[in-house]
Amino acid sequence: MIEPRSLGLKLAVSAMHQGGVVGCPAEAVWGLSCDPLEETAVARLLALKQRPVSKGLILVAASMAQIDGLLEGLSKPQYNKLALSWPGPTTWLIPHHGRVPSWIHGGHQSVAVRVTAHPVLSALCAIWGGALVSTSANPAGAQPAVEAFQVRRYFADSLDALVPGVIGARGRPSVIRDLISDEILRT
Repeated sequence: MIEPRSLGLKLAVSAMHQGGVVGCPAEAVWGLSCDPLEETAVARLLALKQRPVSKGLILVAASMAQIDGLLEGLSKPQYNKLALSWPGPTTWLIPHHGRVPSWIHGGHQSVAVRVTAHPVLSALCAIWGGALVSTSANPAGAQPAVEAFQVRRYFADSLDALVPGVIGARGRPSVIRDLISDEILRT
């Protein structure tokens, strides 16, 4: 018998390979994910959220190896700072040096990146084989979804898959810090 979460992960990955947008539980809230390199998928995700591209999006990965290309050129202390906080609920703004599309960095000089400790989101990234977009599952101005039924209520049949699972016990979204300045932008 196939475990529902395993089947849900495979369906979500299949949907994303076809340019789909999927819902997935994360550390504190439900999120929306898609292929960060597929501009039409990202545009669809942004339209669902009613979020401007200029804000940028978070990339989430299962391991630092999945974001190696973004970590090139960091100093040893900067790399170690990331390694000590991951996997975990800290999202870092790191210089992207043109290595990610504008629809991800939103015109900023940095990109938001996290290596997740959430087992379902981490498994989704692992099966996908790389980093994914991860943003809260809610239209702009609405409360982020903390239950799957809320994701369905917000987006009805607009999502291509909904991965079974529950959010983590964190209770609040990830901390966002700037790697260069060490400034905390969200607590």
